[in-house]
Amino acid sequence: MTFQEAVRNVLSNYVTFSGRAPRSEFWWWTLAVLIAVLVAGLLDGLLFGAPEGESVRPISGLLGLAILLPNLAVTVRRLHDTDRTGWWVLLGLVPVIGLLVLLWFYVQKGSEGANRFG
Repeated sequence: MTFQEAVRNVLSNYVTFSGRAPRSEFWWWTLAVLIAVLVAGLLDGLLFGAPEGESVRPISGLLGLAILLPNLAVTVRRLHDTDRTGWWVLLGLVPVIGLLVLLWFYVQKGSEGANRFG
């Protein structure tokens, strides 16, 4: 799967929490989000240079709202690909350990053939 295909697939399944997302789709989407966040931060700094101690970031805020649901959806579908329920995403609320366990789930190979999620 290419970068463009992955981003297009995630955006076309904007709020689809069922099904599976292969590793390539998940990680290409993650790279796209990282690039978008960096560009939004740069634009915020250039256009809205905040006074000392203040943080004015309207572009970053709008980007965060725009990608919240597709990011959650692709994350749940990635967990489905490893034959785990999407509720595992809540493990990310546990500082450090939860994020490390989720990272381990994300890098694992998806289950072969059909599983209970498709």
